[in-house]
Amino acid sequence: MLFSLSAVMVLGLTAASPLTTIEHSTQIDHDTGPLTANYHGNITIDQKQTGTITPSGRPSTLRCMWTASVAVTRDARTADGMILRRQFVRENVASGSYAGWCSKNKIAIAESVAKRTPELERHMTALVQDDRNVLLADLDGLRDLARTM
Repeated sequence: MLFSLSAVMVLGLTAASPLTTIEHSTQIDHDTGPLTANYHGNITIDQKQTGTITPSGRPSTLRCMWTASVAVTRDARTADGMILRRQFVRENVASGSYAGWCSKNKIAIAESVAKRTPELERHMTALVQDDRNVLLADLDGLRDLARTM
């Protein structure tokens, strides 16, 4: 099993949230022939501004609550060249909060996500394992369909 992880943080001035990608490839032996499955996961960040601005002399209650999700696209190529594509999402793989405005904390949030790369890698591995049975069922369905034709 080949596993490749590349964390690329996009922190440009116009970026609304960081982007981390995780790549994973695996080979599966099936009675229809070998199958190569490539997984591409995008980490997306959702932010929610909470609290209120208070008058001078009182502590502010502003907080930026954030959660990260993994959106995965699987492209599996069968031995005869057919591609089986599936998209799925695992929500809330990481979360946190910072005091103040979300717009002022985007770099801190990006750093928090980058520090959790091993955790995100484990989520991606779990997603690939969960998808294995779905992929095998898809292959069996194609094989059965081909037999009826």
